[in-house]
Amino acid sequence: MDRRVILAIGFLAALVAGAVVALDRSSSAMADAATRFLASLTPDERQRASFPFDSADRTRWHYIPTEMFDRKGLTLKDMTEEQRKLARDLLRAGLSQRGYLTATSIMDLETVLRGLEDGRLVRDPERYFFSIFGTPSTHDTWGWRVDGHHVSLHFTSVNGTLVASSPTFFGSNPAEVRDGPRKGLRILGTEEDAARALLAALDPGGRSKAVIAGTAPNDILTTNKVTIDPLSPVGITARDMTPSQRELLMKLVDVYVSLMASDLAAERMARLRKAGIEKIAFAWAGEAERGKKHYYRIQGPTFLVEYDNTQDDANHIHSVWRDFEGDFGQDLLREHIRSAPHP
Repeated sequence: MDRRVILAIGFLAALVAGAVVALDRSSSAMADAATRFLASLTPDERQRASFPFDSADRTRWHYIPTEMFDRKGLTLKDMTEEQRKLARDLLRAGLSQRGYLTATSIMDLETVLRGLEDGRLVRDPERYFFSIFGTPSTHDTWGWRVDGHHVSLHFTSVNGTLVASSPTFFGSNPAEVRDGPRKGLRILGTEEDAARALLAALDPGGRSKAVIAGTAPNDILTTNKVTIDPLSPVGITARDMTPSQRELLMKLVDVYVSLMASDLAAERMARLRKAGIEKIAFAWAGEAERGKKHYYRIQGPTFLVEYDNTQDDANHIHSVWRDFEGDFGQDLLREHIRSAPHP
């Protein structure tokens, strides 16, 4: 076997093994943060925040305002200051520093919306719901969720050693604050700019493959579905890109991967590399000019990223990371059931 192939296989095996070992740390940090959070709650608050692991609500989610989608859990607004600190510690356990700042900035953007709208909807940066499914543990299976307008994060720990971290949804309205003291703020600007850089780097032939429609859809196509299938057409694959274009594609992928805590990010990256970087595809729909309605997706054998900026005159972003087999830990749960000893 070619020495370069042997080295590549060895590197990949080490990457995957390192990611799995690292997930023990993430799982432990989450279990500790969730246990401390639950211990701070009154019996009534704990009842509102806690659900059985097999609750149907565990896979029920959305990114629209709560007036349009009734949510369960305990809101930041209904917590004491100490409880809010512990809830945010749990949030930090699942996200990188950039991911945490992204989530909390999106929550705080509700105050901007409050000033822009007529009061028809409640815009409250503390109207985000924290939920625990099962009992936090370093050896059993449990999960947790943070859900509200434009933020929906889902984590599942299986056997205390493996962690699933999808779906991961972040949105921003407005995508760019155009007036007031926060003028110029673009919370998800990197998600747009990295994709636009890749599109601009494609030659005419590559762009003809990448652009799948002249009009962008009104929203991400998978919306809040519990399970999803690969989307078609796929666009241009990394196999058909130049090395510099592939580098831009992977920089775009990393924009989403790096929102997670470092060990979870390493596991995501190891999984998509194992499935084949050359199979990852980039597709764009809509106009290329900045400020116009546009949509893109990144799709590999195991995952899908969707990004849409069409609503409110192309100043309203929805973005999501989905795993075809891994959302809500479904793949890990199936493997756990298969490997569990039978009486």
